[in-house]
Amino acid sequence: MTQEPGGEDRLQTTPQGAAAPSSPPGPAAPPPRPGLSWAAPAPIVAIPPAPRSVKNARTLWLVSFVAGLAVPVGSFLTRDSHLQRLKTVVESMAPGGEAGAVTTATGIVFWGSIAAILLVIVLEAAMLGVVMGRQGWARWALLLLLAGHAVVLLVASAFLVPDGDAGSYVVLFWGLNLLLALVGLVFFFMPSATAWLKSGR
Repeated sequence: MTQEPGGEDRLQTTPQGAAAPSSPPGPAAPPPRPGLSWAAPAPIVAIPPAPRSVKNARTLWLVSFVAGLAVPVGSFLTRDSHLQRLKTVVESMAPGGEAGAVTTATGIVFWGSIAAILLVIVLEAAMLGVVMGRQGWARWALLLLLAGHAVVLLVASAFLVPDGDAGSYVVLFWGLNLLLALVGLVFFFMPSATAWLKSGR
């Protein structure tokens, strides 16, 4: 509304066909809020604690690994005496062989025996981790690996067990290794351990 010089008030109108003044620019309107959902959220699955039988089994297996690794480590530290002793063993098995062939065969026998023992222990440790992940089938795999471990030790005993008291210590560590692993495997088959493993399905 404008005031004329004569004092009259007149309503100011926009002429027909003229564009209306544009509104000042402002922030964009926010997007619409999502509607309410009545669907219940997924429940959080509670992981039951491992029973005492499972904890005992894991401890026994870990101690058996330590006992089993003691022989390869000790054999590596005393490898010179082992290689000298194995030369006579290889020569008695294949008399008349060349010195180079005997040395090569001795190294293959020695390092192959250590590698076989380490490989079995690594596979058992990996399968132990699978069992602790509540996979019950891995207990049977541990049983097969333990049987293979006994066979490997039986073959390696012809090359890694020296004469005298040192050989007695090797046999003692190997026997302790197999005994602890076997008792730990029995713990995995106890009812409480079986129920805990089945709860992971």
